[in-house]
Amino acid sequence: MWKPGAIGLSMGLGILSALSARGAEPVATAPPAAGTAAAPTLNAENVPDTMPIGSGPYRAVMEVDASLPTHTLYHPAELGAAGKLPIVVWGNGACWNQGNRFRWFLSDIASYGYLVIALGPIVADGAPPWTTPMAPIEPRPASAAAAMKLPPPATHSSQLIDAIDWAVAQNERAESPFFHRLSPTRIGVMGQSCGGVQAIEASADPRVTTTMVWNSGLFHEVTNIAGGKPLTKEDLKRLHAPTAYISGDDEDIAFVNANEDFEHLQRLPVFRAYERGVLHTGTYRERNGGEFGGVAVAWLNWQLKKDARAAHMFLGEACGLCVNPRWVVSRRNLQ
Repeated sequence: MWKPGAIGLSMGLGILSALSARGAEPVATAPPAAGTAAAPTLNAENVPDTMPIGSGPYRAVMEVDASLPTHTLYHPAELGAAGKLPIVVWGNGACWNQGNRFRWFLSDIASYGYLVIALGPIVADGAPPWTTPMAPIEPRPASAAAAMKLPPPATHSSQLIDAIDWAVAQNERAESPFFHRLSPTRIGVMGQSCGGVQAIEASADPRVTTTMVWNSGLFHEVTNIAGGKPLTKEDLKRLHAPTAYISGDDEDIAFVNANEDFEHLQRLPVFRAYERGVLHTGTYRERNGGEFGGVAVAWLNWQLKKDARAAHMFLGEACGLCVNPRWVVSRRNLQ
């Protein structure tokens, strides 16, 4: 069983929730007028596709651009309000080809001033049950042998690079709404489960400045689960930027893989944390991505925006996650 490092779990009465790193509260809504029914509570199933959402200062919209129909974009509704946007690309759990599958989570990140690009188009309600937003996040195979028995993945690691290429090009295209509104030197790559393996492979790209691997990690054996080149633990040597592994506890099927990857990354700045009582499905479908959303925003704000306040969630003996009894933390080479 993996155990936290020397600077691991600490307990304290002054618990800093992961959500506090967002630094913004949801906009209050007025109570319904007398005699009218209260509006339904928004959740992952009923939020309108066109509605801007997110807990950050720049409510985010979700759309597909005609010049990148294979991906879904998340960005502040008012593009000029947030300054230049770092670029974050995302691989879905189960390597699904559905860009709105993690909408709450990705919208929340975008609402803090990011362009987030997810693999897959927006899949409307009424599609086959294996592609609708209501479908559960699929479990990750427990071994490379099990992964080899799965159908070919619906998306591929190379599509994360396609997303980066597209965003960098849009930043220089005068006709684009993103013209000179992006920061092509600040690029994050992320993914969940099978998408996390895609993120590891894509993070070999020298333009990547940080990586977040969610409920995932590589197998010892050769696998092509991500639809790219065959991968083993040896491919971790190609990572070159600060990296975070976030998962559920030991009931998360990728828990051991993430722990082993952390031990392999001896020279890289790396952060490893898991939340007690959380499974492989994480908290992505909770409003604003739940606690996982707060951790993502804080890490990206620190790594891509050099936000010193956000760094407190990860640095120091009393870091925000260190003093939260729901979380277990280990780290190496971070400063």
